[in-house]
Amino acid sequence: MRFPFAALALAGLAFTAAAQPVAPPDTATVAAAAPSTPAADAKPKRLTILPIPVVFFQAETGLGYGLGGLLSGRFSDDTLTRPSNIRVQYWQTQKKQSLIQLVHTVYTPGEKFYLNGEISAYDILLYYYGTGPGSSSNDESETAYKLFIVNQRIQKQVAPKLFFGAQYRFTGMRDIEIPAGTVDGVGTNVNVFLRDPRVTPRQRENTRVSGLGPVISYDTRDLPLAAFRGNLLDASVMFNGSGLGSDYRFVRYQLDARHFQPVFSERTILAMQFLGQFHTGDVPFRELAGVGANLGGTLYNNANLMRGIYEQRFRDRQMVTFQAELRQKLFWRFDGAVFGSVGNVSNYIDKFSFNQTKYAGGAGIRFNFVRRDRLNLRLDYAGGTGSKPGILFAIGEAF
Repeated sequence: MRFPFAALALAGLAFTAAAQPVAPPDTATVAAAAPSTPAADAKPKRLTILPIPVVFFQAETGLGYGLGGLLSGRFSDDTLTRPSNIRVQYWQTQKKQSLIQLVHTVYTPGEKFYLNGEISAYDILLYYYGTGPGSSSNDESETAYKLFIVNQRIQKQVAPKLFFGAQYRFTGMRDIEIPAGTVDGVGTNVNVFLRDPRVTPRQRENTRVSGLGPVISYDTRDLPLAAFRGNLLDASVMFNGSGLGSDYRFVRYQLDARHFQPVFSERTILAMQFLGQFHTGDVPFRELAGVGANLGGTLYNNANLMRGIYEQRFRDRQMVTFQAELRQKLFWRFDGAVFGSVGNVSNYIDKFSFNQTKYAGGAGIRFNFVRRDRLNLRLDYAGGTGSKPGILFAIGEAF
């Protein structure tokens, strides 16, 4: 399996973070100086900042290198406000790919507002296998393009743990390069991206997609970065159309449900997630739902779906997926995890085929390097349908 871009970029962050001394839970990593006044005796805000180098390698890119950083903690002295995090990274590769990305999840004081989003600029190369649940690994084809994403969500707390607001997403794709293919013993093996009947000539040109819609979330998780208990129910609708500057008109519906609870003891956590994404209208290939999502960002609420399957290895208009993970406290700052997932894609919502269900799973270890916010370094070994097993590094749990 080729390693996903964001996961590999975080590999450099991981090793450096693990080597750094970690502040104990009762120590402030960053505290602004204050004059000697009664206000100065107030409890300082607790933030952790980690600037870390990025180093990785994969076949599509060659050697990659850059710099990343993480800010984690509360923007309030109120301990009932859950921790926020802001992640930034930049890298470039031997084969001239690059990424600059800012991803944030922020709770304002008292959790009056919840802000979540990303700004990403990719110069990227990914393999394309076609559309539908029956796409073949023999059709592996290169596609390269520049991609710019802005995804921003703002929600206001309207009741305890209930947030309502709006989400805007813009995706711009340009400078598409499609190698024609190679000549084999039979003849020319034409790039499947050029012969997929569901990819129109217009989709192979520069494309803008712009959408806006409502989002509602009920979130009782104790700590979203690595929940021990609680639930998340998140529903959104995104209307994409010419009035917003989009080249395509379609509607995206998404439902994300997660549950976390201790089992057997407080040292063992069961985590489960169901995610469904459904479309109506004219959906370009880049916006189709994808089984196998490890690239990072906010399209699936910062979740990695079906670890072990290559990025969007299977894609179509409709998708359902379920994953479960058992997280076990081991010793000191180390935890272990085993996980598995099932999912599928379909052109029509009533045409999912049980016989074409996709499977993925694996196991991994965790190193808790910011105990105060349960911020983990994650190393997973995973494999799945249509993909070779591989190692994935990241910061934070998969969901």
